[in-house]
Amino acid sequence: MAVRHLVTARELERMGRADLELVRGELVPVMTPAGEQRGTLAAFLTAELWAFVRAHDLGRVYVEVGYKLFSDPDTVRGPDVSFVSRKRQTTAKRRRGFIHGVPDLAIEIASADKPMTQLTAKAVEYLEAGTLLVWVVDPKRRKVRLHRPRQPVRTLSQTDTLDGADVLPGFTLPLSRLFAELEDQSG
Repeated sequence: MAVRHLVTARELERMGRADLELVRGELVPVMTPAGEQRGTLAAFLTAELWAFVRAHDLGRVYVEVGYKLFSDPDTVRGPDVSFVSRKRQTTAKRRRGFIHGVPDLAIEIASADKPMTQLTAKAVEYLEAGTLLVWVVDPKRRKVRLHRPRQPVRTLSQTDTLDGADVLPGFTLPLSRLFAELEDQSG
C-alpha cells in the first residue's frame, strides 16, 4: 500500500501556487481566474466593505487571501473577499504568508467552475473553524445565502438588503445594488 504524503500549509506557501487550496493535507485545485461576473461582484463587494470598514476603523478587508483554518492535517482556504476584525488582528500572530486563523466574514461567489455545492461545503468549513458569518453569492439566481454558526441558512433575494449583523454592525447593502452591477453583462 502506498503512503500518501500530506502537504502542510508551509509547503503550499513555498509552492507559490494561487491555483491550489489545501483540504485536510490534500491539494485541491481552485477555479480558473475569475470571469467577468465573479470579478465584478468581488470588486463591488470589496469596495463597499472596504469603505465601511475603513470609515469605522473595524479591521481589514482582503481579496483572495489564504487562511490556515485547521492543522494536522492542514486546511488552507482562500475566500473571494474576507474581513478580519481589529480584535482578531491583534490576537493573530503577525507573519508572512497565509493568515493563521479565520476571517470574521468570508464571501464566496459562485461561477461555472465554482458551483454552489462546493461553496456550501466551504461555508461549513469556515464556520467549523470559527468564522462568524459567510455570504455565498449566487449571481445566476440573484441570491445570497447567509451561513452563521448554529443557525439555519438564510437565503436573500435581490429585493432584500444584506447586512453585516453583529460582525459588521451598521453595514447594509441592498442586493438590488449588488446585482445591478451585472445588468450590462450578458451571459
